[in-house]
Amino acid sequence: MNPRITLVTLGVDDLERAVRFYRDGLGLATAGIVGADIPFGAVAFFELAGGLRLALWPRASLAHDTGLPAGGEAPTAFCLAHNVASRAAVDAVLAEALNAGARPVKAAADTAWGGYAGYFQDPDGHLWEVAWNPDLLPPA
Repeated sequence: MNPRITLVTLGVDDLERAVRFYRDGLGLATAGIVGADIPFGAVAFFELAGGLRLALWPRASLAHDTGLPAGGEAPTAFCLAHNVASRAAVDAVLAEALNAGARPVKAAADTAWGGYAGYFQDPDGHLWEVAWNPDLLPPA
């Protein structure tokens, strides 16, 4: 296997609400919901840096496609991380997320590993870390 991830799909309870959060609240670019005319096909894609895409897909559709039972929130099953270039950027992104309707989880603070980070949950309970890590700075 060539170790790369090209798409991260989040199962959501309300696709339109999730699109509003990521598009309108966080400013991520999307063409909007596509595939609504296909049973279990409605999905929204967001272009991220480095060719990565974020997909929002209803939990019921993901359950239907996989044959697994639809599950609820499991906020500590995984965490998406957004690394930024400064402490101030951590605070700014957290404020933007909260203003967009995110639930605060942990206020930004100094970390044991020498950085600065905080956490929020999106409207569907997905956990996000916003971090400044002096050893893993994003490309300029």
